[in-house]
Amino acid sequence: MGEVTAVVFVIDDDPSMRAALEDLISSVGLQPRLFASPQEFLQGPRPDAPGCLVLDVRLPGMSGLAFQKELERVGIALPIIFITGHGDIPMSVRAMKAGAVEFLTKPFHDQEMLDAIHAAIERDKQGRRQALLVSELRERYVTLTERERQIMTLVVIGRANKQIAAELNLSEMTVKVHRGQAMRKMQAESLPELVRMADRLGVTNTTS
Repeated sequence: MGEVTAVVFVIDDDPSMRAALEDLISSVGLQPRLFASPQEFLQGPRPDAPGCLVLDVRLPGMSGLAFQKELERVGIALPIIFITGHGDIPMSVRAMKAGAVEFLTKPFHDQEMLDAIHAAIERDKQGRRQALLVSELRERYVTLTERERQIMTLVVIGRANKQIAAELNLSEMTVKVHRGQAMRKMQAESLPELVRMADRLGVTNTTS
């Protein structure tokens, strides 16, 4: 209940294409935001809502592919659907390799565009869920003491309590206590869950 309406940003210098896409996007209950240029888009406010970007490949001033790189540089992670009036295969391959969701050649069918938009929004929702999860895990991780982090790292790379005790010059009971504290603070119900959490946080990258 009360889910935020997804936003579809459209950047195209052709007013008739913008108008057609505005009608199409509105017709399925999504919120269109229209821009004639990448600069206009970058200057405009972006609501905190799931969304995607429909981007013309050939734009005055900056190509869609160059803009795709620019978005990455400034940290805007919107899934992109490219549209083009030219069946430019090498360009579409480059766009897809750089992470575009879809590449549609004009004139495209409405349903093709809507399918691409729904797939892109779903991808963005998943990305946002992951980012939120990682941010919550980070908040939990910072509550761990230095010793608890050390033991958690050794636990998730597969060390047994006895090995950890020997490695850190602690008693096995002390290791068990710290391990239990780390599990509790991280809200992990099981060792596999703790391993998944550590993996998301990247704490197992410390090879010891």
